[in-house]
Amino acid sequence: MRKPNILIVDDQFGIRILLTEVLQKEGYETFQAANGAQALDLAANREIDLVLLDMKIPGMNGIEILKRLKEMKPDIRVIIMTAYGELDMIEEAKDFGALNHFAKPFDIDDIREAVQKYLAM
Repeated sequence: MRKPNILIVDDQFGIRILLTEVLQKEGYETFQAANGAQALDLAANREIDLVLLDMKIPGMNGIEILKRLKEMKPDIRVIIMTAYGELDMIEEAKDFGALNHFAKPFDIDDIREAVQKYLAM
C-alpha cells in the first residue's frame, strides 16, 4: 500500500520545510510548491491525496489555485492556511470545496490531526 501523498503549497520556505518534516515523520509522502504554477503542475503529474494550501501566494492566489485543483481533480482534499483572518476568503474557499482552514501561526498538532482525519475519509 502506498503512502498518502500530501502537496504543501506556500510561498514561505520555512513553512514548507516545517510541514514537510512533520508530515514525513508521520509516514506521508510530501511534495512542495512555492507558487500556483508549481502546485498545479505537481497535482497534474502526481497522485495527490491532500493539499495544504496557503491563501496568500504571489502571482495566483489560493482561491484561484483551489478552483483549478478542483477542476482538474474534483475529489482532491484541500485544507487552507492563512495568516489573515479574512472570513470572506475562508468562506469562498469552503464554497469551492476546502475542508478546513487554519490561521497562521498554527499549532502543528492541529494540522497533524486534521491531516489524519481528512485522509481517513
